[in-house]
Formats: sequence, structure tokens, C-alpha cells
Amino acid sequence: MEKLFKLKQNGTTVRTEIVAGLTTFMTMAYIIALNPNLIVGFGQGAFGGFGEDGLAAWNGVFMATCLASAVAMFCMAFLANKPFALAPGMGLNSYFAVVVAQIAGAAGCTYLAGLQAALCIILVEGIVFLALSIFNIRQKIVEAIPLGVRLGIGPAIGLMLMNIGFGSNAGEGASGEYYVMRDFFGALAASSAKEKLGEYWPAMVLTVVTMFIGLFAIIVLAHYKVKGAVLVGMLGASVLNWAGKAIFLHQNPFASLKTASWLPPFADMAKTTLFKFDFATLFSIGWSTVILLIITFCIIDMFDTIGTVIATANRAGMVDKNGNMPQMRETLLSDAVGTVVGACTGTSTVTTFVESASGVEAGGRTGLTALTTGILFLACIFISPIAAIIPAAATSAALIYVGILMLNGLKNIDFSDMAIAAPVFIMLLAVPISGSIGHGIGLGLITYTVIKVCTGKAKDVSVLTYIISLLFLVKFFLAI
Repeated sequence: MEKLFKLKQNGTTVRTEIVAGLTTFMTMAYIIALNPNLIVGFGQGAFGGFGEDGLAAWNGVFMATCLASAVAMFCMAFLANKPFALAPGMGLNSYFAVVVAQIAGAAGCTYLAGLQAALCIILVEGIVFLALSIFNIRQKIVEAIPLGVRLGIGPAIGLMLMNIGFGSNAGEGASGEYYVMRDFFGALAASSAKEKLGEYWPAMVLTVVTMFIGLFAIIVLAHYKVKGAVLVGMLGASVLNWAGKAIFLHQNPFASLKTASWLPPFADMAKTTLFKFDFATLFSIGWSTVILLIITFCIIDMFDTIGTVIATANRAGMVDKNGNMPQMRETLLSDAVGTVVGACTGTSTVTTFVESASGVEAGGRTGLTALTTGILFLACIFISPIAAIIPAAATSAALIYVGILMLNGLKNIDFSDMAIAAPVFIMLLAVPISGSIGHGIGLGLITYTVIKVCTGKAKDVSVLTYIISLLFLVKFFLAI
């Protein structure tokens, strides 16, 4: 261990690294259930749009989440020797789910076909990142994008996550799905709503209570620095939901466990997501749209990964006096490998998790921390039936909390400069309203470029920003 991870050189021990890895796992394990819930119709019913393949698709994304995360963390451990954990990124996975729905709608195909088409985008992104990481180009590309726009992407995604979390599914009634906030308060405002909902009213109330108690529990636990606050709060909310279903709805929340298989669902993954690339469906929506989607995923992932890595490395004292971190190329290469593996197995972009900071706070300083977390993720492939019964209301509490954390990036934005403030505010509104992170970024870049050009500061705009702004203008106004 000493020779492999240089523990003494980094001022740590095997015990400290293992504890740090366990701590990181506890703080980010929510992604194991949340990611398949998001991608397989989160907020659209049990497995909306997938039909009888819904459970198989859920299992496929579940397996992909565990496998791609583990592979990425093994790369982080052995290539970069850094304590950073990786998994399908929050924000990126919700955007991916939106893209799946958009592809399915545009191509007139099923959600499963849309998912298989969208995985092609992730594959291309991963391959591009492999090349860019090897030649150390990724950081230079990010630096060419306006700082204000970069800083605003995280908070904008945070608002989108909160919007999705507050709109997560509460159950199905005679007229379709009911959603946590919109329809719940709409029902309260209508005197006859309770009577119309009938037997579905208690289910809606239980879901709302589950979500809020889960959210409050996470916030309080995090305030008292409880390790794994997100996971503990989500599990607590799940227990509340299960008890409510048993007592008030007279349902058995564990009925599916009686016939569940505890073997890893490799067959379901092979049937729905494993190397199931549908390029024909993808390109049926138009070349320009596909290119813009790839660019959007690349931009978001670059900002997400590099921002998280630098912030966490600074906190751990891993940067030099110039703010540079050793093994940056290997660190970025790890998430590129994870993204390619994720595309091949069936999940969205794999990126460095901000929850890595919890392991760093626990003393993690080397790749042994990442290795420990990766092994725990790999072990989770044997618990898919348990992950599948976690209610969407509980995972939505975690989603909202992560969204709140992402708003923290607003403090780094100079709102006195209108060339920065205007693009950021437009992004903050456009992303959650449109449901598209790509459209929000596009509007932000266009706004920034127009303001700079019209105020006589055209030279402040990089060539890359001009190119991306032009691409988005073509997309918006030619509707291609």
C-alpha cells in the first residue's frame, strides 16, 4: 500500500484512507438509486414511456451506475493517486433524461430507443474527452469560456434540480400523474379537488410529507456535520414513506422483494443498455442538433469536473503556489474513461463528485480513498431490489438538497458587472423554465457576446465563445 499510494509522503495511513473512502461513499451513495430514477422516467410515473421494459431499463442503468463509477474510481486511484470519487454527475443526468425525452419525441420512438440514442452522445463525449485529456487541452478550452458564464452554470443547474425535485412523482390517479408541489397546492386551492382525487389524495399527501421531512432531515444532519447526511436523510424519508403506505394506504411497500432476484441484473442490462447504441435514431433528429448536444455535454462536464477538482484540491492543500494540481491530466483522464464505460453500459456522463470533499475532510489524501469508495460501489450491484423500492419522494429530497448546494456558486459572481450579471440571470431563469441546460448556456453566451460587442469590448470575447454563440443562434432561429 505504501509503495502504491505513497501514504507517508501524503501524511496519511491505511486506516485513515479507508475511513475517508467509506465517508465519501456514505455521502454520495444516494446516486445509486437516484440516477436510475432520474434517467428511467423520474417524475413521469413508475417507468413512464418504457412500457414493459421499464424495470429492465431501470436495472440496466442501476448496473451501469455502479460499474462505471467503480471503473472511474479505480482509474483515479491507480493513475492519479487522488482521493476524488466519481459517478454519473448530478445535473448532467437530469439533463440527459430531458434529452432522452426530447429525442424520443422528435424521432417518434419509445423512451428506451431515445435512451439508446442518447447514449451515443455520451460515448462520443467520452472519446473526445479521452483525446483532450491525453493532450491536456480540456483545461485550456474551459479557460476560453467567459468566467461569469462558467460560474453561473452550477447555480443554474441547481435551480433545475430543485425544479425537478419539487415536481417529482407523487402517484397516479385516474387522470394521470400527480406532482408534488404544483398539483398538491393546486388541489389545496380547489375545494372539490380532494373529492375528485378520492383514494389518491392520501398518496399525494404522503409523498409531499416524505419529501419535506427528508429534505429537512438532510439539512439538519448536514448542519451537525453527520457523516452521510444525504444518505441517512433519504433512508429516513424512505422508512417514513414505507410506514405511511402500510398504515394509511394499506399497501405492502416490500411486495416486490418476494419475487426479486438478488443476483446482479446483468441480463436486464444486456437487454436494454449494454452496448445498445442507436445512431440511426440519434441522427434522425438532425446533424446540427446532435453536434450542439455533444458540445453542450462537453462544456457542462468540463466545468463540473475541473471546478470540483480544483475546489476540493485547494481544500486538501494539494495545489502549488500557482493554484495548479499535480496529475491533473490523469485526474481528468479518469472521468473520461468512466464516461466511456458509462456510455457502453448505460448511463450518463461520469464526473468528479463534490461529495469527495467529505472524504478529504475525513483525512483522505491518496488514491486509496477512491479505491475504497469504488469497491463499495461495485459491491452495490447485489442490492438492486432494495435500491428499486426507495420511493421517488425520498430521492427527490436529496435532489433538492444538492440543488441548494449548487446555488452556493452565486457568491463568486461579480453582479456589479452587467456583462457578467445579465448572462447569469438569464441562465438562472432559462435553465429551469426550459428544462434545458444547453439552451440556458447558449442564451448566456449569446447575451455575454452581444453585450461585449455593443459596448466596444469585442476583443474580450474569445474565438471559441463567438463560435459557440453562433452555433446556438443557428439552433434557436433555424429550429434545427
